[in-house]
Amino acid sequence: MIHHTAIISPAATLAKDLEIGPYCIIGGGVTLASGCHLTHHVSLQGPSSFGARNIFHPFCSIGNKTQDLKYTGEPTLLEVGEDNEFREFVTVNRGTAPGEKTIIGSHNLFLTYSHVAHNCEVGNYCILSNNGTLAGHVIVEDYAIISGLAAVHQFCRIGQHSLVGGCTKIVKDVPPYFIADGNPAEISAVNLVGLQRRNFSDEDIQTIRAAFKKFCDPKLNTSQAMQALTEEFPDSPHVQNLINFVNNSQRGVIR
Repeated sequence: MIHHTAIISPAATLAKDLEIGPYCIIGGGVTLASGCHLTHHVSLQGPSSFGARNIFHPFCSIGNKTQDLKYTGEPTLLEVGEDNEFREFVTVNRGTAPGEKTIIGSHNLFLTYSHVAHNCEVGNYCILSNNGTLAGHVIVEDYAIISGLAAVHQFCRIGQHSLVGGCTKIVKDVPPYFIADGNPAEISAVNLVGLQRRNFSDEDIQTIRAAFKKFCDPKLNTSQAMQALTEEFPDSPHVQNLINFVNNSQRGVIR
């Protein structure tokens, strides 16, 4: 099911059961697995690989070269998992230095005009809302949500099950389970709705809420807050995940 107006490089590798609509362009080095659907006017460039059942909506541009000015034409990569959906005008760039990758997991939703820059790593079950923007080398962990018009600075991390509010400017790491909102961004609450949707138990949610209060205690600096969390919640894997995330931060965390 390939429309006669589609332009496909002979150096592309395609599964046999694809749907490729009008005026799509597939460049050399692109690998498309079973069940992918390109609606129309989609541009895929390589080297890049796409797992099964990815859906590409009109005018998205996936796998183009990095926008990093240091790039001098070396082969760089994009790897995409399965069951992702790229809505209209989404852009995803390959890595910058030779052999470097931009990596996207599976079951993610990228809404209109969202952008994933070079060397980013996006996990699984994430959502980038309209105009959500990731600069280079950003890491987005599983189940995170980037709301509309939010922008994430280079080398920041967005923790799992977190939520970045609309129009928010992120220049430090966003801890897991929490909501970051405002400009400059602050941690405003636990991502309660997100945790409930992911079937967190009431006990775990109460523990995370208690950890949130200690984490945001204005009388404690970050090191003191981590020490308090370690002492008060030694048996909670979720609090331990929060502690590890903060302790491994290179840019510091939003509080």
